[in-house]
Parts: sequence; C-alpha cells; structure tokens
Amino acid sequence: MSAKPSIAILGGTGDLGSGLAKRWLAAGYSVVIGSRSAEKAQAFAKELGGGARGDDNVSAAKSADIVVLAVPFGSHDATLREVKDAVQGKIVVDAAVPLVPPKVSVVQLPPEGSAAQIAQTLLGEGVKVVSAFHNVGATKLHAGGRADCDVLVFGNDKESRDVVIGLANEVASAGIDGGVLANSAAAEALTSVLIGINRRYKVPGAGIRITGLSPPASQ
Repeated sequence: MSAKPSIAILGGTGDLGSGLAKRWLAAGYSVVIGSRSAEKAQAFAKELGGGARGDDNVSAAKSADIVVLAVPFGSHDATLREVKDAVQGKIVVDAAVPLVPPKVSVVQLPPEGSAAQIAQTLLGEGVKVVSAFHNVGATKLHAGGRADCDVLVFGNDKESRDVVIGLANEVASAGIDGGVLANSAAAEALTSVLIGINRRYKVPGAGIRITGLSPPASQ
C-alpha cells in the first residue's frame, strides 16, 4: 500500500464522515465520499473541495484502498451487506457506534459484543476490519487542525491497525493501539458515556487522552 492510500468514506455526508474527509484532504489524501445516492455524494464532494470525489457506496468502496464506515448504527448492517463484495481484500474502518435512541447516553452494546465484531462476521475473513474514531467529536474535526483527543484503534491484524493509527495521527492528537477487535466494545461503550458528559457539562465534544505515552513521531 502506498504512503498515501486512497480513502472512501461511506456516510461521508454526515458530521463525522465529512469531518474526517476534511482532515484527510488537508493532509493530502485522495478521498471519495460514498452515499446511497451518487448525485448527493457528488454534490457534497464539490462543496468540500480539495479534490474530493463523490459516488454511490459500492463504486466508492471499489475505487479506494481503505473504506471507512461512518454511518449510523441503524444503517450499519445494510451498508455492510451492500458493499461486501466491493471491500474484499481491503481494510474496512468501522466507526459505527451502537447507540439505541432515545437513551443514547446509556451503554447498550449488541449481543454480538460490538458493531465492529458484527462487521467482521458479515464481511468475512477476506476483509481486515479495524475499529476506530468512535470518540472523536465531529465538532473538533470541523474546527480545523488536529482534534484535541486520542483515537483508540482496534483490529485482529496488527499491520492493518498500524495503517489506521497513521490515519488517526492525521486527524487527532494520536492514534493508540487498543489491541484486538473484541476490545472495540470499550470504545463503542465509551461513546455513550461521553454523550452524557457533553450534556451534563455542556461541552460540544468531550474526548479522551491516554497519558504516559510518547507523542507520535509525525508530530
């Protein structure tokens, strides 16, 4: 894989997806916005600028080296099934959080353990699922520069984790290796905790920092 892999962001028209797109475009990555509607994705990509392209989810996934899933949990399974064939042999970064309205500040993990584990089961062993970006407030990404928080990165394949840690270093304070995919449950659950903190402390996007580590070499 090249030093600057191309990235497809499915759900790229949403707050998180578009925030990630802005940061990666600014860092020199090729980004394609994926949506159920190619026309919507293309119009949104034009608004983003920076060389962003737009296409339907399947075409976007086919065209990129890395596919990022930034869709609501309610669309998670359907989107995975839609792009399953297109993502074989690739890294799929799952940023979905199993929030269950209306009590989104209460942890409600699925019986399978986590959204990431659902993704790996649905996509099969031909796909390297990596879980990341659950705890990054979209407002931080849209504010410009790196978000002042760390990103926990999980996956069963260390090489794929390292690739995504590199992407996280471009958008936040640091990408942190959180271990195997099953551990993603911790970050997915933490999102509900952070939503509650945002509400109680009236802040736009509480995040996390892992202390005691050296900063990434790129910073």
